[in-house]
Amino acid sequence: MPVAAQSLDQLAINSIRFLAVDAIEKAKSGHPGLPMGAAPMAYVLWQKFMQHNPKNPQWFNRDRFVLSAGHGSMLQYALLYLTGYDSVSIEDIKQFRQWGSSTPGHPENFETAGIEVTTGPLGQGIANGVGLALAEAHLAAKFNKPDATLVDHYTYVIVGDGCNMEGISGEAASIAAHWGLGKLIVLYDDNHISIDGSTDVAFTEDVSARFDAYGWHTIHVKDGNTDLAAIEAAIAAAKKVADKPTMIKVTTIIGYGSPNKSNTAGIHGAALGEAEIKLTREYLGWEYAPFELPADAVTHMHEAIANGAKAESAWNATLASYTSKYPTEAADFTSLTSRKLPAGWDSVLPTYTPADSAVASRKHSEICLNKLAAVLPGLIGGSADLTHSNLTEIKTSGDFQKGAYQNRNVHFGVREHAMGAICNGIALHNSGLIPYGATFLIFSDYMRAPIRLSALSKAGSIWVMTHDSVGQGEDGPTHQPIETIASLRAIPNLTVIRPADGNETSGAYKVAIEKANQTDPTLLALSRQNLPNLPGTSIAGVAKGAYTIVDSAGTPDIILIGTGSEVMLCVTAAEKLTTEGKKVRVVSMPSWELFDEQDAAYKESVLPKSVTKRVAVEAACSQGWHRFVGIDGGLVTIDRFGASAPGGVVMEKFGFTVDNVVKTAKEVLG
Repeated sequence: MPVAAQSLDQLAINSIRFLAVDAIEKAKSGHPGLPMGAAPMAYVLWQKFMQHNPKNPQWFNRDRFVLSAGHGSMLQYALLYLTGYDSVSIEDIKQFRQWGSSTPGHPENFETAGIEVTTGPLGQGIANGVGLALAEAHLAAKFNKPDATLVDHYTYVIVGDGCNMEGISGEAASIAAHWGLGKLIVLYDDNHISIDGSTDVAFTEDVSARFDAYGWHTIHVKDGNTDLAAIEAAIAAAKKVADKPTMIKVTTIIGYGSPNKSNTAGIHGAALGEAEIKLTREYLGWEYAPFELPADAVTHMHEAIANGAKAESAWNATLASYTSKYPTEAADFTSLTSRKLPAGWDSVLPTYTPADSAVASRKHSEICLNKLAAVLPGLIGGSADLTHSNLTEIKTSGDFQKGAYQNRNVHFGVREHAMGAICNGIALHNSGLIPYGATFLIFSDYMRAPIRLSALSKAGSIWVMTHDSVGQGEDGPTHQPIETIASLRAIPNLTVIRPADGNETSGAYKVAIEKANQTDPTLLALSRQNLPNLPGTSIAGVAKGAYTIVDSAGTPDIILIGTGSEVMLCVTAAEKLTTEGKKVRVVSMPSWELFDEQDAAYKESVLPKSVTKRVAVEAACSQGWHRFVGIDGGLVTIDRFGASAPGGVVMEKFGFTVDNVVKTAKEVLG
């Protein structure tokens, strides 16, 4: 069609398309099909519905947008550029997928202002969206008044066929419907193409029927390529449904406008090539050079700047009125959303002496959670159907349910994967909420992706993992983590803490809350079996990662290093070795990551290089421990799967006994 005949809407939509086409062609890498096909729905959403301020991307009451199909990232970068975000310039568009650019291959919230969550692994984004919508619902129930609506925004998500194939999207969609999250609106780019070709080879279900069965409101836009009025009407209708989330299936042609490659897998993940781009420009009547845009389209989409400033100004007036009418609630809201921890919050964490009763660290965790919940109103979370095993209930709160969004106990059901991504969404709402998600440590394998993404995207989630070793006992090897701790320690920016007793569990929560407030995740590995409270342990020691809890007079002959439930074995073994004339130091090492953060002088004070005789004791695999014990050291670890028997028996059979620690130490000493 001739350029002159194109409407302002069409100019804007084609601006989105060709920014994507040109950037991907320049990079010789990327996914042009989705941006070309989804440009109309994205344009209608951003131009006619999205409440956001490009000049203040962190404005609290903005609508949240998630591109769950993150491979189509150029769609989002084009939208950010065209609506006036400073984080994406035309030069950034030209540097798509290049070193140091703000336009990486998949959307990264830590790289580009205006990106709410990191997406890429398919299905994570829609589950993050559930978390964002949960956060909005919780805060609205907590702070809104009949005459003052302070919290009022939507979460919009664009998903593709791949997202709907991944199991996590089903988990998340199921729980979102149960909760009735009416401000969650998902647009499904129904283009019937995946990397292997037509989705008919593997995906023939009726997606709308499935979402209907979950309890969603569903709408079908049959022509998502040109029927802008139908897209607009669908979103408007979705916003009127307050008691359930909405999925709008928008049927599109992938790579719309490309004469030879549209509707094929060839346009899913590869640049069009110069010849096909020329034909596409002719087909869409686009007479502009690469990266050149019609001024009218840019001016039109830049309306978002004035609209956003106006919306934020109106909300600021609402906040001022709210503050006047409800000063206490306003102070609480400001304190929470500014991420200011209350003065002295950590003073509620309990301390213990050896005279206190032995209990499992999961029980100490429950005590900490409830003490903290009383002083940290943003603490919210729960378990994947293991509340009474993980001991994660906030006893002063009810359950977060439809009609009771103000409550803080979240029941995720048996949905570990979705739980992880939902918690990340809550954290990335950036409103001061501190989410925690709990399950057995072994089932962290079911949520590996969101745990990794919490570390990558700086989502301050707290992962509460109980039943942390073969001490789990009778449930057997399927439930006994062996390699799990080592694999979690391998994730950059994730702090893993395995506390030895009550003091160390309190210390672990102090670290976890502080890190969550700094947008970093922490994983706590907690015992099922009872642990004595040991002499020398402390809250402060945990923050160092490793510290001496039993020492010898003078330079030690040997250092015993333990974590979690095995520290008590080291302490008793040291007593036996000392009676035999050995000088023994016991080091509790609850966190490798925190110890690595310490300076060289501190590390030397705990593990002096001159003492090469060392033994590490942990009811987990040996991987990684050699860097602490060296070539002269010994290990009491387990490098095979566990067995079904009472926990104490299993621990004994695998050598986690005082006698075996003493024996290993003597072998090391020679």
